[in-house]
Amino acid sequence: MSKIGRLPVLVPEGVAVSVVDSQINVKGPNAELSFQIRPEVKVEIERDQVRVKRKEDTKFARSLHGLTRSVIANMVRGVTEGHRKVLELVGTGYRASLSDEGLVLNVGYSHPVVIGKVPGIQIEAKENNIIVSGADKALVGEVAAQIRRVRPPEPYKGKGIKYTDEVIRRKPGKAVKTAGGAI
Repeated sequence: MSKIGRLPVLVPEGVAVSVVDSQINVKGPNAELSFQIRPEVKVEIERDQVRVKRKEDTKFARSLHGLTRSVIANMVRGVTEGHRKVLELVGTGYRASLSDEGLVLNVGYSHPVVIGKVPGIQIEAKENNIIVSGADKALVGEVAAQIRRVRPPEPYKGKGIKYTDEVIRRKPGKAVKTAGGAI
């Protein structure tokens, strides 16, 4: 049995979980999310907890067992607390600001880069940080990755857009040759 899949998902007060056909709906104070359940697993709702069970013992069903439980747990957390990713701008003159179109990034290109608004995602720009938050964990991660992709951090000076908890492996620059080598 999957270690993650066999754990129940606890449903806090104010959150409603329902299964209609092969779709699970989670409604909470902040948002409403839904997820399509694969036919290899089934979801049972008991009072204040949700359990995920496998219908068969194939390799694919075992892999979906833990995945489905994790997605449901992320949905419950998303509709109550929400998810957030924090990005950091590193570089002289690198700026981020919000406009009517979305997030405007000035990160060393000859033109500003505009990231459009995404429904269900809130973006804040404070000093050299960009905060991406929302109820859907996958969508928050995708928008954060899209912003990072504009100017990924480079290994020599560390300039670029990085996650705050990301560690950039630095490389040494060109080594100066010693004078005793060649004539």
